[in-house]
Amino acid sequence: MTERGDRDTHQSTDALTIGPSAMRWDGDRLVIDIEERDIRLGVPWRRKVRGQVVLHPEMLSLSPFRLDPAGRHHWHAIAPRARIEVKMQAPDISWNGSGYLDGNDGIEPIEQGFRRWHWSRAHMGRDVAVIYEGERRDGSMFGSAIRFDASGTPHEEELPLVAPLPPTWWAMQRQTRADRGHASVLKTWEDSPFYARSTVASRLWGTSVTAVQESISLDRLINPVVQWMLPYKMPREAG
Repeated sequence: MTERGDRDTHQSTDALTIGPSAMRWDGDRLVIDIEERDIRLGVPWRRKVRGQVVLHPEMLSLSPFRLDPAGRHHWHAIAPRARIEVKMQAPDISWNGSGYLDGNDGIEPIEQGFRRWHWSRAHMGRDVAVIYEGERRDGSMFGSAIRFDASGTPHEEELPLVAPLPPTWWAMQRQTRADRGHASVLKTWEDSPFYARSTVASRLWGTSVTAVQESISLDRLINPVVQWMLPYKMPREAG
């Protein structure tokens, strides 16, 4: 990620600052202060995006998952289920709802380890289902279906059938997993040349669910045309 340089990024045990925005643990809640500009809200001028998101975990998981045999990449569903409070000043909107917190880390850029990735998360009563799968850079495939119980303990489940989803406007290929291999897109939230995030309706292990789903193409991300386009969507480090 090259949106910000070293001088604009600071990390401590329980806080992270990236440019004018920051997040910090305050007791048992995560406070995210947003101070950015969004080109999508106004062209050609970048309008301010300012506000705060507070995440209250309803369950915590302490176990990261290794994504490759060598352990070069890990994924961690930190709070598989959470409650959020969103209070924005610019634009002037606020709401409360359900949330989720995870993270990826590795000793190399993610595009060096993977070619593509699909992920989804859904509430199942008191449990939470998270499914992820993809293709590593060496061509090998990976995938897991995990059910987190009310205590946040992960349980491996059998992967449901592949459920293809229609391509996005940018022709991004996306898919999820579902009973009988069928799912439908309710709404696409984010549609870019290399990434898509959507709301999906399906059934998992006999339960009807509404899931958040995302697909990313790392091959597209490193395409020179996409790299040329990125500075028009976000701040970039000079050079």
